[in-house]
Amino acid sequence: MKNHRRVIAQAIYLILTFVFVFITCNTTHSNQVVLKNNTKTETLIVYNDTEKASKPEILELEEEKPSEKEQQEQKIEEPQDKQPAIEEVSVPVDPIVYEGMTLSELAAKLDRSLNSTLSGYGYQFASKAVELGIDPYLAVGIVLHETGCTWNCSSLVRECNNVGGMKGSPGCGGGSYKAFATLEEGIDSYMNNLYNNYYAYGLTTPEAMNSKYAASTTWAAQVRNYMNKLREA
Repeated sequence: MKNHRRVIAQAIYLILTFVFVFITCNTTHSNQVVLKNNTKTETLIVYNDTEKASKPEILELEEEKPSEKEQQEQKIEEPQDKQPAIEEVSVPVDPIVYEGMTLSELAAKLDRSLNSTLSGYGYQFASKAVELGIDPYLAVGIVLHETGCTWNCSSLVRECNNVGGMKGSPGCGGGSYKAFATLEEGIDSYMNNLYNNYYAYGLTTPEAMNSKYAASTTWAAQVRNYMNKLREA
């Protein structure tokens, strides 16, 4: 009977000891608090009940890094510099005005045969001829025949700015040939004379103009010769 009671007492003692140890372990673990923050690491001081806060435990909470999706959402895209729009600019092309040439090309061609006082006046002859619809070779061919500007211009050009041998007043040096204030005026008057008194009447070739322009019957042939030289220059 005594042995039976002793066994029961030992069993109760073991059960109480186990319960005490179990409660102590749960209490200790329940006081250890771990907090996680998505953006930073926090340090908490956790006291152990068994040590009566005599020795604080410092726990470093691991920083939780944002997920790849969150990183993409937080990423701010810098605006790219906009490239300036390129506008298409149409470059004007010089039109063809005579025998496959532009006005500047025609002027340069005429200049190759104009010398002395008329040197460099090819553009004025060319532009006026295109404006009035006159054959530029015919207009300049008459000038070269009448004034001799293939080499040195005659005194009629040098002194009175008369490029085509036109007659009228005021007379050059008191004569029958007309004097002009400037060479530009003389050229314009000459070209207008060709248009108004010859082209307007259908006289558009040296042969058709010969009898009206000059008394010489060889005038047309000589003008035609100058026209051919101008074209070949």
